[in-house]
Amino acid sequence: MTLTRYIVLEKKNEVYLTIEAEDNIRRELSEYFTFEVPGFKFMPQYRSRMWDGKIRLYSYATGQIYAGLYPYILKFCKDRQIQIVNGTKIADVTVDEKAVDGFIKALKVPLEIRDYQKEAFVYAIKKSRCLLLSPTASGKSLIVYLITRFNLLRLKEKKANKVLIIVPTTSLVEQLSKDFKDYGWNSEKNVHKIYSGYDKDTNKKVVISTWQSVYNQPKKWFAQFGTIIGDEAHLFKAVSLTKIMTKLETCKYRYGLTGTLDGTKTHKLVLEGLFGTVNKVISTAELQNKKQLADLKIYALILSYDNGSRQHCNGLNYQEEMDFLVAHEKRNKFIVNLCSKLQGNSLCLFQYVEKHGKNLHEQILKKAEDKQVFYVYGGVDTDEREKIREITEKSDNAIIVASYGTFSTGINIRNLHNIVFASPSKSRIRNLQSIGRGLRLKDNKSSATLYDIADDLTYNEKENYTLAHFRERINIYNEEEFDYEIHNVELTNAPNNG
Repeated sequence: MTLTRYIVLEKKNEVYLTIEAEDNIRRELSEYFTFEVPGFKFMPQYRSRMWDGKIRLYSYATGQIYAGLYPYILKFCKDRQIQIVNGTKIADVTVDEKAVDGFIKALKVPLEIRDYQKEAFVYAIKKSRCLLLSPTASGKSLIVYLITRFNLLRLKEKKANKVLIIVPTTSLVEQLSKDFKDYGWNSEKNVHKIYSGYDKDTNKKVVISTWQSVYNQPKKWFAQFGTIIGDEAHLFKAVSLTKIMTKLETCKYRYGLTGTLDGTKTHKLVLEGLFGTVNKVISTAELQNKKQLADLKIYALILSYDNGSRQHCNGLNYQEEMDFLVAHEKRNKFIVNLCSKLQGNSLCLFQYVEKHGKNLHEQILKKAEDKQVFYVYGGVDTDEREKIREITEKSDNAIIVASYGTFSTGINIRNLHNIVFASPSKSRIRNLQSIGRGLRLKDNKSSATLYDIADDLTYNEKENYTLAHFRERINIYNEEEFDYEIHNVELTNAPNNG
């Protein structure tokens, strides 16, 4: 006779579920929800033997697991014929489509709400918690606005009746507040902004904040919010952001929005645990086919170096190789000449401020005398960045030399024609977010061009680090169905002037 195996599933709060089960099932659960973190062998905690390089999403000791992983628990039990005594009361909300149409109409948003935006909004309010995957430039801020306005209505009689929207940068705080105003809402009256210099307390029902500004607030402060929305949610894998989400113990409605996940199972499951399961709204290719995003052409330019440089770089570690590249005079002149000659507005992205960005900006400023040239990095304040963005949108001959940290995520420039990757990066998220800067349509703009600068320092058939990272970027371009060409450039013969 086969004994029936079962678990007792309960909801502890809006962050965690608890699972009661016999020891062998708990061990299986622990193993099922344990993952190695990509690159863990290079992390200091692992090297110092303080951590084994694994994330455990189910605690064998406490029986706790993130509530957003509920569907995975159901699958785990179904696959193993384990019965569930379910006390969670987790279920979808019934939504009247006609009532939704009436709600949207009543908002009087002065622009078209696209089908996929409405579908994402309806999915979100049905699920109460979810992670919406929608590419950069697909209009995520409008989806955020619809969710915000709807949840203010359904939280009206609740004690926790406010909406907290978390974004990664001060520029995005300002931009989202401005977007809400553009949608016909009085942001000054209804929205409170939090970043350096702003008060943490307000009577306004909507708070837009950077995560840095509030992650140390006590649980009591977070208790006022019945809805949390994480814009650019791929950044929520950071410890500080997880800290925010776990303090929101009474917050029922949880929504994450992102254009990109980094491709790792660990990252996806942590985000789904905090917010809810992923729902893919639409793809970049679909939006381009609908002519709602600009077409993208990628020119991958592989710079080939002389034998002396190759020999010098042989045996260098990654950081030493990067230091060599960003200081290389001919490489920098190639980038400066390229940026100066491009037609339309261009964004040149770099990684290191002192080592690279400052020098590039100075050289481009001298070379491109007929263009407006701007420099943006962490030390440029939010108001100045916003002015630069507005000037560029009205221009057709500007160059922004910007750090990846300030301009790769979320910044909205609807009139950008060219992007130059001046620093190599293997980060899937950073690359796709950066590309998204050029995909927004404005006026007669129908296409954008990316110049991906790669570096071939191969020596004795041994490939250098940044060339290997370039191959990873090509894999991303293939997955996303981007149109690209690869060109080899002999840097020794590249012109130094004009």
